[in-house]
Amino acid sequence: MKAVASDSSELKSSKLKPGVNRGLSIFDFILRLAAIVGALGSAIAMGTTTQTLPFATQFIQFRAEYNDLPMFTFFVVACAIVSGYLVLSLPLSIFHILRSRARATRVVLVFLDAGMMALLTSGASAAAAIVYLAHKGNGKTNWLAICQQFNSFCERTSGSLIGSFVAIVLLMIMIFLSGAALSRRH
Repeated sequence: MKAVASDSSELKSSKLKPGVNRGLSIFDFILRLAAIVGALGSAIAMGTTTQTLPFATQFIQFRAEYNDLPMFTFFVVACAIVSGYLVLSLPLSIFHILRSRARATRVVLVFLDAGMMALLTSGASAAAAIVYLAHKGNGKTNWLAICQQFNSFCERTSGSLIGSFVAIVLLMIMIFLSGAALSRRH
């Protein structure tokens, strides 16, 4: 009798707790909300970035806008697409909270999250290269650093990059969480 009782207790201890996937799904939902804030905030910050400097007189002015450079435009579009995707993926994340054993939809989310992470990474990397040039310049190509004159413009573009890189890290964590939830036995 004792051997049978110990075998059944070992089986119970070897089974995984059913609430762990639900906890991962809740954490995934919270991370999605935070990534929306990071990506959408980055798109808004970059999209509204503009600065005008007077030169010699009022009538001659230099103006810096985000859409002067195609890399910044690509960055804004990429952040907007990722933000839209994250908003549209919230119902699926809620579905995973309610039905933590759903596997097919979680696989779809892993692939879509990876694609959106790649899009956001490419947009942020392109914009980061231009922000670096704006801060440091390039003497070999006669590209002067403009951040000494357009200080507010450079601060806003740098801030929007920080938000997007935070969203990239959150997307990475979401992919790992989904992978962990998929690898668990039910």
